[in-house]
Amino acid sequence: MACLSPGNQIPSWASADSSPPPISLTPDQVGYCAEALECFRQKLRKPDQIYQEFSYLEATRLRSDDVVRSCSISLNRVNQSKNRYSDVIPFNNNRVVLDPCKGYINASFITAGTPSSENVSCFIATQGPLPNTLEDFWEMVIQNRCPAIVMITRLVDQRQKVKCGDYFQSEDGTREFGNITLSTKWAQTANSFLVLRNLEVKYKESEEPPLSVLHIQYPEWPDHGVPRDTSAVREIFKRLHVIPASVGPIVVHCSAGIGRTGTYCAIHNTLQRILVGDMSALNLVNTISAFRSQRIGMVQTPEQYSFCYQAIAHELEDLISKAKS
Repeated sequence: MACLSPGNQIPSWASADSSPPPISLTPDQVGYCAEALECFRQKLRKPDQIYQEFSYLEATRLRSDDVVRSCSISLNRVNQSKNRYSDVIPFNNNRVVLDPCKGYINASFITAGTPSSENVSCFIATQGPLPNTLEDFWEMVIQNRCPAIVMITRLVDQRQKVKCGDYFQSEDGTREFGNITLSTKWAQTANSFLVLRNLEVKYKESEEPPLSVLHIQYPEWPDHGVPRDTSAVREIFKRLHVIPASVGPIVVHCSAGIGRTGTYCAIHNTLQRILVGDMSALNLVNTISAFRSQRIGMVQTPEQYSFCYQAIAHELEDLISKAKS
């Protein structure tokens, strides 16, 4: 599964273009978007109903004894030091497995709706890497041929609490993580909120060309909260929507890998499913339930759940407006 175009050129989605490519809609897609927008507008007129939906999701959370059975590998004593938070752990059945020897990393494969579609992304939801898991993180990216990483956190928050290990900054040259080397080809600020980087990663002794990875950092999204507006989140979607699902899963992480991570994945997944005519995507409760069956606690707060509705509606409005102009 190749992430590089012939001749080791940088893929189009990892170019240093200052603006994301426009999304052109077919007449059918305009219809799908219009139907979905009306549905989401109706929900946004009834905020109490949105909060009731989130309360239902919370009431159906997995019980602690079920967690112990379903997450036994992550609770194994040899793996506990690789978990940033003891209560945010992957399920056995869809955890990301590192070769060789079925190695452990706190990361989960995430899908919902029509994962077989070329136009609906798969994700790896994961925690912010720890000092002792930096090499594991890049091993995961290489083994799964991940074309992009969405980082929705700061390295250190405003209270000087470490939220994520520095696994990506290499502007001054090449960094090494065990048997893996990392270099930055370019870095730029896309708007006042997003920092874009094109990273190249490879095994030290390998003759294979390096894997080109688009890294998008959104440091202003607050922990357990939501952004002031939806523009930056929607720009991330526009930049990643062009990546074919067959290329590889998109890595999304915050600090724990469930709240902000789950919120972004829900927005991205719902929009893509609407664009392929999968109108089951209008049921956000089912989407989040599917996510939570794959990683505990995806979308943590009622504010984050409501933000999903807002961001999806705003992007649908934008898509329809541009299609008609």
